[in-house]
Amino acid sequence: MTEGESTISKPAKSLLALNPSEDVEFQKKVQQVKKRRKTPVKLAPGVIYVGHIPRGLFEPQIRSYFQQFGKILRMRLSRSKKTGGSKGYAYIEFDCDEVAKIVAETMNNYLMGERLIQCHVVPPEKVHEKLFVGCKRVFKKPTQPAVGRYNKKHSIEELEKTKAKLLSKEAKLRKRLAAHGIDYDFPGFASQVPTKKATASEDANISVLSDDVTPVCTPSILERRKSMAGSEEVDDEIVIKPMPDASFEEDEEDSEEGLSGEEEEGDVSIEEKKEEEA
Repeated sequence: MTEGESTISKPAKSLLALNPSEDVEFQKKVQQVKKRRKTPVKLAPGVIYVGHIPRGLFEPQIRSYFQQFGKILRMRLSRSKKTGGSKGYAYIEFDCDEVAKIVAETMNNYLMGERLIQCHVVPPEKVHEKLFVGCKRVFKKPTQPAVGRYNKKHSIEELEKTKAKLLSKEAKLRKRLAAHGIDYDFPGFASQVPTKKATASEDANISVLSDDVTPVCTPSILERRKSMAGSEEVDDEIVIKPMPDASFEEDEEDSEEGLSGEEEEGDVSIEEKKEEEA
């Protein structure tokens, strides 16, 4: 039998009133108090959110620091599934909601490791039932198969499924913007989807300059049309001859003037001979 049990087993001393004349009434009140049932006070637990946790602080360090405020029932530090590193925020559950409020007021905007800690109370209706699932398990760094599962090369079917999901989300977003009267156009995922290749006949009729009204016929396009259409089709290409050179025209005019001058000199010499004979 320990010392605490021996003191509890001893009968309690009777209480006496200060005024001996009121001792009878005082004893009655004492008996009434003893007969009352002792109802244990139930404490409502409180959950707080702790954000902007500095690097290098994990479950043991966080628990040992926040235990100075009160008893911690559960705690969960959010980690990455691929690397196992901390995401920088955690949830802590205290045995009393009043303690949680004091912690949130004290630690909010508290400078720790060159970071301002963000801390606030999470309302009971917003605490998810699976928030602290697996919080008591000892953390183990992800092995190579777990990392490969998230970084694996996806199959064609999985890529098509992901593409369809992204396109449907984008279409819903465009509808919501149009419903709110927002005229905003963006390329999105639809512009990244490769279009179907045009057939050979369609390629032959494509113009080099899409802004022009009429297509431009270059030698490469004409050769491609001839090879696809065959040798039986007649080439309807319009060939424009070059304009004659201006210097060539001047030479012709000079030659014509020279001839006319020689003819005039010949006529003058014949008339002079006739006059001498006469």
